[in-house]
Amino acid sequence: MVLLPDVGPRSARELLRRGPIRDLLAHPGEHRDLLSEAARRQLASGAAVRRAEDEVSRAARAGVRLVGQGSDGYPRHLARIYDPPLVLYVRGHLEPDEGETSLAIVGSRAASPPGRSLARRMAQQLAAGGVTVVSGLARGIDTAAHQGALEGRGRTIAVLGCGIDRVYPKENTGLAAQVASSGAVVSEFPLGTPPLPGHFPRRNRLIAGWGRGVLVVEAAARSGALGTVRCALEEGRDVMAVPGHPTSRGSEGVNALIRDGATLVRDAADVAAELGISLAPGEPQSVVGQPLLELLRPGAPISLEALRDQSGMQVPELLARLGALELMARVERLPGPLFVRTT
Repeated sequence: MVLLPDVGPRSARELLRRGPIRDLLAHPGEHRDLLSEAARRQLASGAAVRRAEDEVSRAARAGVRLVGQGSDGYPRHLARIYDPPLVLYVRGHLEPDEGETSLAIVGSRAASPPGRSLARRMAQQLAAGGVTVVSGLARGIDTAAHQGALEGRGRTIAVLGCGIDRVYPKENTGLAAQVASSGAVVSEFPLGTPPLPGHFPRRNRLIAGWGRGVLVVEAAARSGALGTVRCALEEGRDVMAVPGHPTSRGSEGVNALIRDGATLVRDAADVAAELGISLAPGEPQSVVGQPLLELLRPGAPISLEALRDQSGMQVPELLARLGALELMARVERLPGPLFVRTT
């Protein structure tokens, strides 16, 4: 029995009249191996179709949409990368034309409290200004970026390195639900795919290719965030980085990026200027506020507790602002910890 492709009767008759299939039918004994290979391929094709149908049904039951490459809902910027996914698994809502106003914010999973606070504040201000914040839902900077975007009442996209029904890390399950309600959680991996190490470098090309560029906040020399930067450079996307202290091992990666040509940014205002947008009216334009500087005096060290009480800021935000001032050589950190304004 010869298994023909799944085509209509007229097309099937045409295939029988000409080409390799006619030759196979005319001399079946001479082509036994080819016939069995054709049969195997046809059976495999049928199994693949059945698996695809099963996956669509499973996704529908899980409340997940499948958006195929070439469909109206597929992100336009993503479609133009070197290796776009054939199918995206989606929870939430995609806006195909938002690539021009999208920015990836990535960085270290083991980020410092000032780094997380800075990323969160920048994402909040950018999202409030209409920027869609894209990240990977990982611990550290990714989590802070999503949280900040939600606080800014903006859109945020989380790209997973596992099946969309296997949120990783598990403690971000609630955050993933919030992201889906304000933007989308997406994955190119089939349902049930575990978060294996090899999946994350592949996922990084989607984060890099989703929008205009990539912003890196804290990254060590071997940070996975640098893989996202490489993908961004390959696709001609902008790369921005927040500088870190020269002696901090956790900042070796971002400092190297700036040395090699990445745009140095200090706050959301710098990023907005690079993107050519204006932040929302009433939003602070800088992470570093002038009132904090006014509390600091040259030659008069002041404790963190005193700065907290006088500024009314929470300690994480206060540390982030002090860290940024220190990077700009406007504040010096002394043992204690004490802080003093430089001359």
